[in-house]
Amino acid sequence: MIIAKNIKYKDKFYSAITDDTRVVSALLAGESLEGYENINLESLLLVKCKQNASFVVKLEDSIKSQKFNIIESYELPNVLLDKANAQKTRIVGITGTNGKTTTAAIIYSILLDLGYKVALLGTRGLFMNDKQIKPKGLTTPSLLELYEDLCIATQEECDFFVMEVSSHAIAQERIAGLTFALKILTNITSDHLDYHKSIDEYRRVKNSFFEGEGLKLLNVDEPYIRCSDREAFFYGVEKKGHLSVSAYALESGIDAHILWKFKEEVEQGTIIAHLYGKHNLYNVLAGIAAVKILTNKPLESVATALENFGGVSGRMEVVHTSPLVIVDFAHTHDGMQQIFESFRHQKVAVVFGAGGDRDKSKRPKMGECAQKFADKIYITSDNPRTESPQSIINDILSGMDTNGNICIESNREKAIYKALDELKNDEVLLILGKGDEDYQIIGTQKIHFDDREVVRAYFANRQDKKL
Repeated sequence: MIIAKNIKYKDKFYSAITDDTRVVSALLAGESLEGYENINLESLLLVKCKQNASFVVKLEDSIKSQKFNIIESYELPNVLLDKANAQKTRIVGITGTNGKTTTAAIIYSILLDLGYKVALLGTRGLFMNDKQIKPKGLTTPSLLELYEDLCIATQEECDFFVMEVSSHAIAQERIAGLTFALKILTNITSDHLDYHKSIDEYRRVKNSFFEGEGLKLLNVDEPYIRCSDREAFFYGVEKKGHLSVSAYALESGIDAHILWKFKEEVEQGTIIAHLYGKHNLYNVLAGIAAVKILTNKPLESVATALENFGGVSGRMEVVHTSPLVIVDFAHTHDGMQQIFESFRHQKVAVVFGAGGDRDKSKRPKMGECAQKFADKIYITSDNPRTESPQSIINDILSGMDTNGNICIESNREKAIYKALDELKNDEVLLILGKGDEDYQIIGTQKIHFDDREVVRAYFANRQDKKL
């Protein structure tokens, strides 16, 4: 991307900055940039980052005679952010295999209710003070786009900038130069092994986010944390942390009694949340602990503000109540298990698939998990991309006993309709994998598709037939 902005760097002024090698290649070829016709190599700063480092090195070697303007990624805060405003905006980063989006949204919601100006950046886009500023994109955007978002937040004098941090962003240094007021870990299971190649490498990348100085908030029940305890706060359900649970019930949402202990400070509070499942209890604890650490507000005030949080679209979202139909983003065996355990005492049907051109190692584990918990299983497509849908389904089936109650239907809409046709009033249907995504990627085409729309259309059609 290009940011057209007057920038002073090393006593020289520039009119734009980019991290995109295609922009530089076009200018070197003598081409003008559509919409940026006044920009040339002399007026442009190129950000050197991990993704384009080899390109920049080759470029410097090949055009030594030509003046070329390069800035290191760690220098970006000094040239893009207003120092006075930037110091007022505290950055909060959340990483983990599951729970990033919900935890970030909880922190954002509570801080807003407590009267702070807050920005939220993540899978669902950029939000600021309860307004959506940008649509959905990557969990963590490109380095330069991230700084553009942070610029907007600092100009609006936001007190906090809450952001999801993906393992890709950590590995690719897309958060270079940022100073975090608080770093949060939800959990570390298994995902993105198509990129990270091994579970050990994935864990190493996640843990690397917590290296160095600064406040940290960690899940004490997570066995794969590798972090110095010196500046760390902990929360947990099974083990005791700075924020712990003394009693809880999950039958109709979350109802829990919590205890905060820090040095000589001891506070108690009650959680009432319109969320389902033990995994959401962890998300709630992370959110409450984060706000407590950041603001030092009374625990009861923080917990009370949580009651206004209505959940995140596509995360344990109730689409129909009788029979109960829930849509969720869970797309790993661990994420699926967390959802299943929320309905352990009910009969469960599940519709799910696995993404194409992505981590294949998780597919049989997802199948095994579904067979362990679900009474009826419908295996279908979930963004097959350029892979054969049947090949993906076969990978899922390799982890299952195929004598079970399994239906194979690669057409996702047909699979959902079949599951709904066979759903009884005392059963729960879980439609997993896509959450609030409104598309299906088949081949290289992105086609409109929304699990929730399919469910609503089914029940609307059934109602019409009754009339």
